[in-house]
Amino acid sequence: MFKGEVEMGKITLVTGGSRGGKSKYAENLLKDKDDVLYIATAIVTDSEMEDRIKTHRERRNQKWKTYEGYKDLHKVIEEYEEKDIMLDCVTIMMTNLMFEENRDFDNMTKEDIDSMFLKIQQQVEALILKVRELNRNLVLVTNEVGYGLVPEYKLGRIYRDIAGSINQYIGSLSDEVYLVACGFPLKLK
Repeated sequence: MFKGEVEMGKITLVTGGSRGGKSKYAENLLKDKDDVLYIATAIVTDSEMEDRIKTHRERRNQKWKTYEGYKDLHKVIEEYEEKDIMLDCVTIMMTNLMFEENRDFDNMTKEDIDSMFLKIQQQVEALILKVRELNRNLVLVTNEVGYGLVPEYKLGRIYRDIAGSINQYIGSLSDEVYLVACGFPLKLK
């Protein structure tokens, strides 16, 4: 680093399909560190989700601090001192933000969808900017949901489109991007 240059935190995005090994890979990036803040964005909605959350808790380093939530995370990280932060997962965070309000997805206009996207993008941007400002490192896990068929229902298409756009946005702000498939990472950036 040159004199007068400000060091900034590193942003790493880990993406891939469902059950492809994204979370394990992301956790492995931080395996040698005990001083990690793990942001878990999932909320318990049924027994299956409860089991998934339990599996994630048991697998990760027990010395890591955990924050469970999905909104205003830029404010949350100010309350913690851990240098490294892992957020699992962006698409669940996005889902929670989409369903915070009672919306009629079948009758949403393009303007409604754009407004919802911007609110989600602002949440992501605020977190990344705060990570950079605090000179921390952030590993984000997200799902690639656009590889399948075009969803039959409007809600599915809205979700797929917003997830794809949010992933592109995060990727553009990230220092490194990995695609994980079948448990193997491919460095994209």
